[in-house]
Formats: sequence, C-alpha cells, structure tokens
Amino acid sequence: MALKSWLRVPSGSPFSIANLPFGVISTKEQPTGRVAIAIGDFALDLFAFTAAGGFSKSKELQPYSSVFAQPALNGLAAFNIQYQTRQYIQSVLAEDTPHPELLKDNEELQKLVFTHLSQVQCHLPFHIGDYTDFYAGLNHAFNVGVLFRGASNALQPNYTHLPVGYHGRASTVVVSGTPIRRPRGQILTDPTAEPKLPIFSPCKKLDIELELACFVSKPNEMGSPIDIKDAEEHVFGYVLMNDWSARDIQAWEYVPLGPFNSKNFGTTISPWVVLPEALEPFRTSGLQRSDSGQLLPYLTEPRKDNAYDIKLEVELRPSGTDKGKVISRSNSKYLLYSFPQMLTHHTVTGCAMNTGDLLGSGTISGTEADSVGSLLEMTKNGKEPFTIDGVQRAFLEDGDEVILRGTAGQGEDCVGFGDCAGVILPALEN
Repeated sequence: MALKSWLRVPSGSPFSIANLPFGVISTKEQPTGRVAIAIGDFALDLFAFTAAGGFSKSKELQPYSSVFAQPALNGLAAFNIQYQTRQYIQSVLAEDTPHPELLKDNEELQKLVFTHLSQVQCHLPFHIGDYTDFYAGLNHAFNVGVLFRGASNALQPNYTHLPVGYHGRASTVVVSGTPIRRPRGQILTDPTAEPKLPIFSPCKKLDIELELACFVSKPNEMGSPIDIKDAEEHVFGYVLMNDWSARDIQAWEYVPLGPFNSKNFGTTISPWVVLPEALEPFRTSGLQRSDSGQLLPYLTEPRKDNAYDIKLEVELRPSGTDKGKVISRSNSKYLLYSFPQMLTHHTVTGCAMNTGDLLGSGTISGTEADSVGSLLEMTKNGKEPFTIDGVQRAFLEDGDEVILRGTAGQGEDCVGFGDCAGVILPALEN
C-alpha cells in the first residue's frame, strides 16, 4: 500500500513521499545555498525547518543540525545521517504523522519551509573532489565497437572481466540547467590522408551520453580497498548524468591513453540525489554474462538483484523548433556492472575515495534502435540523421537543448530524479 502524505503530491510526481531526495537550493530571499528535500511540487528547506525546531522530536539528529545550513551535502554524508533524516521527514510528512504539530497543523511554518520548485535555484549537490566515469553499459560498448572495429572485435577482451573507466574532470561537472559551450580542439578531417594532419576547429560531432551516477558517502583510507560485500554502505545516492562528448576530438586524441579534452568541457547532473533506500523496491537482476566473462571473486556480489529498474529517456529540443521529441527510452538495468562493483574495482589497488566523489556509469543503451543512449549510436556516427519537427539532426547544433529523465515505479509510489538538462552555446570565436 502506497504511503500517503498530508501535503498534496500529484500522482506520478517524481518526488513522491516514497522518494524524498536531497539537494541544495537557494531563493531570491535567501541567496545562500542550504540543504533541502524535494516533495511533490515543493522544496522543503531543512535549514528553516531546523531553525523552527523541526527536529525537536529526534534526539539522534539534533546534534547534527548545522549540516543543513551548508551549501553542499558533504557534511550530511560525512556524518552518515541521510537515512535517519529521510525517515524522520517522511514521518513528519505522512498523512498519519505522529507529529502533526511540527508541520501538518502549523500553516505559518509551512509558509517558511516550503518553496515551489519553480521559485528555487538548485545548486550542485556536493562539493566534488574527484570524478570517474565508467563504461559499464554493455550494449553501448558493443554498438560503438561494431561501428569502429566490426562485430567480431566489438568488445575488448577485458570488458566482461572488469568495469573499464577513466578519470574525468570534476571542475566542469555542473548542475542541470547550466549551458554547455561547444568545445574546440584538434580534429582529423580526413582519416585516410597521409600524412595525418589535424585542424583546430569547433567540435562538429557534439554528442550526449545517457548515464546514471552515484555519490560516495563513506570514504576509505588509502591502501584499504572496499570489499564488495560492504560497497553499498559507501554509496550516498544517485543522480542522472549527461557526459557531453566531442566525438571528432575524441577520435583523434584517444590513442593511446583514452578520452581527454573530448570529455573534460562539461558533464551535467540532476540536482536531486535519490537515496538507495528509495530505490530498494525497484531492485532487479542486471545483465547476465557469458561463461567467458565470469568475474573474479573480489567482484562477485552477494546478491543477484544488483540492478535497478529505472526507466530512462532522452528528449531533444532542436534550436528553432516549437517542441522537442523523446528520441530514446532505455533502462538502468542494462548496465553490466553495478555501482558497488565499480566502487570495489576502483579501490582494489588501495585507491582512496572521499565523501562527495562522483562515479558515472557510462552510456546506458538498450538493444533496440530507439533505446540507445548516444547520437553516435543513433545516427551511426552521423551517417543516418533523423528529423524532429522538420529539422534534421546527426549531432547537436548550437541552441539545441537535451533533457534526460528517469523514474522508477508509478503513481503515488513514483521515484524520480527530475530533469537533467543543458543547452548548447556556440563555440568561442578565434
């Protein structure tokens, strides 16, 4: 039976009482960032709630009230009180709340702590020290491999044995709504020419990557790997992520060390962080691997339902058109590796993870043509463009807007992330 709230929450809202994700907000009246929870069409300001004695019924949380005044979730995560906070707020917002005097029957306090989401400015939820992007989407890896190496050599020999990843750039991870400037770089316009001489140019193959990402909560010391059976305890929560990619710059630079400038110019994440507890009802089995891809013991998880059934979609709104179109529908269960596996592999050498570190999944593609998570796959590297409202696209043009969405469940039990959006700005002029 769905948990109900006394606060009106539209059916199908991604921010149901079953969710209650954390974020950082500000308003015109209160321009300093502070911790909030999303519920229905509103943000619940936990700093204002604390100042009004909202946590008076929880002796456990009272000593940590200062974390709600901080402009990032790092403090909340470091004290590992996110679950207790969510459960307490859930009880306060429940229709049959045991504490109606705190908020339900207190209209003055409601005016202080609730702000319509349209009136808040969302900020990057964590101070991100490090960012690693993985390549755990099996179907994406296969599709891209087919494009460049053929079906017989699509996957590298290591792919089914370990989660491949690269170190991204934390300084250009931005919150949803932040514009992305088209990058410039070296491009090889004719790969068949000799000698191979690049030009310096704005990116001509600007792409998206539909991803899920997690934030690290509990750190580990350098030299002390995270055991797979404990890895879930180190995950704070999940966001949607668009790892914008300059495919032509990438094609020239990636040998022999992999992506660099083709990835470091911008990565967009959704502002609300969904806790694993909210996604627990949507556990499912991930992709099955062949006998040739059996995992070594350190990556073998104790549970089989190591994936989430999160429906994902990509909407593209081309510049100059009146409306957008959903161009892809995928699902997070198409990942070959779980985030605990990624975290365990990341630390197996003794690498230290810190609170607020961000891990991306890699592009999540399904098996059908309308379920791929990048334009590279969708258009066969630009050879098969598509049309939206009379406008043709192979890759992104200036002024285009991309919006990622993700939800699990439905109705009053819907758990979602909100939009993960960005508009493309023209490249800088020489």
